[in-house]
Amino acid sequence: MRLSATPAIAMEAIKRVYQMGATKIYALNGINLTVQNGEMVAIMGSSGSGKSTLLNIIGCLDKPTDGTYCLDGSDVSKLNRNQLAAIRNKRLGFVFQGFNLLGNISVLANVQLPLVYAGTAKQEMAERAREALDWVGLLQYENHYPGQMSGGQQQRVAIARALVNNPSLILADEPTGALDSTTSVEIISVIQKLNLEKGITVIMVTHEEEIALYCRRLVNVRDGKIIADEPILKASNAAENLAALFKEGGPEN
Repeated sequence: MRLSATPAIAMEAIKRVYQMGATKIYALNGINLTVQNGEMVAIMGSSGSGKSTLLNIIGCLDKPTDGTYCLDGSDVSKLNRNQLAAIRNKRLGFVFQGFNLLGNISVLANVQLPLVYAGTAKQEMAERAREALDWVGLLQYENHYPGQMSGGQQQRVAIARALVNNPSLILADEPTGALDSTTSVEIISVIQKLNLEKGITVIMVTHEEEIALYCRRLVNVRDGKIIADEPILKASNAAENLAALFKEGGPEN
């Protein structure tokens, strides 16, 4: 577990305003959010609530119009595009609903991509990518192409890619949205494991309450504001639920 007195995320009075002609649209309107290192937090909200904008700012993919955002104690809210890109590559890992894998290169090459952008030596890239693939149970597929794999396997490759640069924070945007219910539990079990065993902070956007309940805290967003922020007192255990599904004869991935 990562231990630090400094919060992983500290956001104060965050606003994100879009100008539509003479009209200002407040995608975020005064967000205050603190996430401690090692937490696993779900963000929920209806379409247009601002949850995706919030995730983009947390992930340094966008900048707030106003307010302060500190990531691991460093104010990143005023950084330029190149500085934000460097932060993303060094500190953050991303898992998306659509996997975002490149179909024309191997699984191993996909996992190596963050290290390529970081200028890592070729031998070290291969070693770290294989270690990440081994961690998600897919080392034997390193020479396969994404199109040869199931959706659940592709998402595990995406998790390995997110892990390869040893991030302090992983952002998962609807990571089970393209998967069936059993495979969804399998993917959440991997995410829970990396949070518990590696101590990586996890922020997960989901529209499914049953998926959110695998986290230990639930943040609800509406109209660009946080309307509820509560601990989940008894988080679901994905590994236990997955074992129960297979014991009952549930479908294999």
